[in-house]
Amino acid sequence: MRSKEEERLAQSTNNRTWKKWGTYLSDRQWGTVREDYSPDGTAWNFISHDMAQSNAYRWGDEGIAGFCDYQQILCLAPAFWNGQDPILKERLFGLTNGQGNHGEDVKELYFHLESSPTHSYTKFLYKYPQIAFPYQELLEQNRRGREQPEYELLDTAAFRENRYFDIFIEYAKSDPNDILMKVTVHNRGPEAATIHVLPHLWFRNYWKHNSRYSKPNITAPTAHCVQTNSDRNGKWHFYHQQGEQLFCENETNNQRVHHTANDFLFVKDGINNHVLHQAATINPEKQGTKVAIWLKEDVAGGGSATFKVRLSKKSMEDPWINFDHVFAIRKAETDEYYEQLVPETLPKEHRTLARKAFAGMLWTKQFYYLDMYKWHYGETHEHPPHRNLKRNSDWQHLTCRHIISMPDKWEYPWFAAWDLAFHATTLVHVDPDFAKHQMQLMLREYYMHPNGQIPAYEWNFSDVNPPVHAWGVWQVYEIDKKKTGKPDWDFLERAFQKLLMNFTWWVNQKDSNGTDLFEGGFLGLDNIGVFDRSHLPHGVKKLQQADATSWMAMYSLNMLRMSLELAQQNRSYEESAAKFFRHFLNIGKAMHHIGKNDISLWDNKDKFYYDAVQYENGTSELLKVRSLVGIIPLLAVEVIDSSFFDRMLEFKIRAVSITRTRPDLGQLISDIEEKGKDGDYLFSVMRGNRLEPLLKRLLDEDEFLSDYGLRSLSKYHQEHPFEFGHNGSHHTIQYEPGESSSPMFGGNSNWRGPIWLPLNYLIIQALRKYHKYFGDAYTFEFPTNSGNRLNLNQIANELTKRLLKIFERNEDGKFQYHADHAQFAEDEHFRNHHLFYEFFHGDTGQGLGASHQTGWTALVANLLLEMEEQKGSTKSESTKSVDELYHVQAAVAMNEF
Repeated sequence: MRSKEEERLAQSTNNRTWKKWGTYLSDRQWGTVREDYSPDGTAWNFISHDMAQSNAYRWGDEGIAGFCDYQQILCLAPAFWNGQDPILKERLFGLTNGQGNHGEDVKELYFHLESSPTHSYTKFLYKYPQIAFPYQELLEQNRRGREQPEYELLDTAAFRENRYFDIFIEYAKSDPNDILMKVTVHNRGPEAATIHVLPHLWFRNYWKHNSRYSKPNITAPTAHCVQTNSDRNGKWHFYHQQGEQLFCENETNNQRVHHTANDFLFVKDGINNHVLHQAATINPEKQGTKVAIWLKEDVAGGGSATFKVRLSKKSMEDPWINFDHVFAIRKAETDEYYEQLVPETLPKEHRTLARKAFAGMLWTKQFYYLDMYKWHYGETHEHPPHRNLKRNSDWQHLTCRHIISMPDKWEYPWFAAWDLAFHATTLVHVDPDFAKHQMQLMLREYYMHPNGQIPAYEWNFSDVNPPVHAWGVWQVYEIDKKKTGKPDWDFLERAFQKLLMNFTWWVNQKDSNGTDLFEGGFLGLDNIGVFDRSHLPHGVKKLQQADATSWMAMYSLNMLRMSLELAQQNRSYEESAAKFFRHFLNIGKAMHHIGKNDISLWDNKDKFYYDAVQYENGTSELLKVRSLVGIIPLLAVEVIDSSFFDRMLEFKIRAVSITRTRPDLGQLISDIEEKGKDGDYLFSVMRGNRLEPLLKRLLDEDEFLSDYGLRSLSKYHQEHPFEFGHNGSHHTIQYEPGESSSPMFGGNSNWRGPIWLPLNYLIIQALRKYHKYFGDAYTFEFPTNSGNRLNLNQIANELTKRLLKIFERNEDGKFQYHADHAQFAEDEHFRNHHLFYEFFHGDTGQGLGASHQTGWTALVANLLLEMEEQKGSTKSESTKSVDELYHVQAAVAMNEF
């Protein structure tokens, strides 16, 4: 029987009905590329945090725990004041890329606690100091070297003696057009303290640049209700129990921002200036495009106060009569939904972790608006902006106006294409329709470049990320099919057709020699190379990348698998399957025959894959850096049931013909003439003689294996840095398990040692696929040199458990990822709330980078669900090496195939 929330989801496709309103307001709009109108592209400096209070944005809006409709016409969010701060707390504070010693970083404490998939119920916690917020101290103390840790809010006196407010912001919907907001303020301090709560309602300024729309208006028909009216969404009523109504315009304070005359008397920062300075900056006629309800209460030490508002299409005589009942019902329905989704066989702490991960994913959805043509040239009635830096000038077709899953709505409040594939893999568990929409969106003609490239991110849409979109599409399709019992052929086929264009772009643009060896630059792994892989040193002609080439092998297999699936409905897709099988073979061959010296990316001495540099004279050399770059070939694996081959006769004939007429293509990859334990066929770049030694390094605690997962760079390089020099240039890479000491790619992430969930997840998935083929009979030491032998499925489970240790309590009573702040171990109001960091220290598991990157770190929920599915794996009584298994299986399967 479907839950109430599942019924709402079924009614709410494409962000309509129950998903019309949601957590779609950005945490940060200032400092973004889309709001940057500086001549030289200095986005971080064009609008600062300080100027944000006075600047009306062009492309979106921001707030704390905000709600808005799917077109962001109306925005709803609370603001706060403790009576001490120099400004209202309307937005989260953080450092810019240039201010932080490890790049941009939010300096606030907040937690995504709950959200149903339709946002029928959501809950957010913001921790607000009672003393003046230490803005200047955080700026000054973070002017330190990269070798030092970041100076955080908990390092200041802001939370001493528990003198802070816990502010819980909750939303519940009575129906799709009736939104209730409740703000509950707990005084955690020993004495009474005053809190000002100002729920804000405002129109995004869409009328200034679009003559099609007239200016909307907000008025006050009564002392306890304001009314909005626009030609875009009609009339809405905003009810409040008490408080003072403060009106102004959502228009820029030109005098403060641009030092020119204001166009309006009561501008955007009018409410701030009136509350803090008693200035005459609010409209006494009670009308405008922005309104706040000024609520104030003295809260006893240890006490609490609750504030209620309601935004509705309905005209109500008593909006409070069912207010608490709606919250109780929606919360109970959200509990019911997750109880059905997350297996009760999981330990309670793991069920909680999964639910928090899903909540974070749902809270980081955002209305993302950017029209690149208008950004470059302005509206038809406007003068074009003066730009010396023509950023993204070849993406003028790109028009974004959608709800998109963000990596982190403060640190990365813009879509990132390869992140999005991982997001969708988690989101499909809670909202399959939204997950599919995310995957399709990047393939639409107003996102994908006419040449087939998928846009990377707004700082440079032409950057190249790992080609994981096809993997993401397949994951969403498979998980959805398992959940519903029905294949969504339409979704798969639409995506496949567009992915053909993207695959062709990769072949044409990133295989410049036509040899099936691919480049791509940094490929999302930022500083993982000994030098910047997007800017090669003088004298280096090309970098043949083990990861780029392996990603393309994986891409080929993803497309092969989709082709075979679609061929069940349309046999013409067998031709596509044969095409991608040939691509896969060609790539496997090319990885071992490079340049004049015919060298291989696989080094037989080290038993590892490396990048190869090609010099101007045509010679090549391996860059012997042991990083995840050399592990990524492991990911190019697919196991396909033999029944597919029995049904796909044309593909079978073509595949056998290729391997028999060109045995040189097949001998370096897995032989598809060998059946596995269940009659499966293995497609993999990794033959047995390479799989075992690669796993030996991967599972070695002195190299990649940490107590908390797999490191991005081998610990071997801690004592043995790799150095590269050519034509006078000198570059070094060394194991750095924590924050980056390099400013490469902004310096706010580090792939030279830390643990990253997305690559760990892909490796675990790959090991499960190898196990599906080899079965329990193939075992390996885990850890290396321990004498403890496990099959590959068990190893995948053990890696999952190590990753889970990051999110479990340590001997101090705090979650392992927390830094050394006593509150996370001792304060009951701190210790139970989860954060989802961007990456984790390679030795200690401490969370690093963006602190709310639920995006791909929410994959921990997938790991929990998948490990639960895998329960019951046992050791085999007799074990063999993978080479032995190849020979045994080959003898049986050769004639059958």
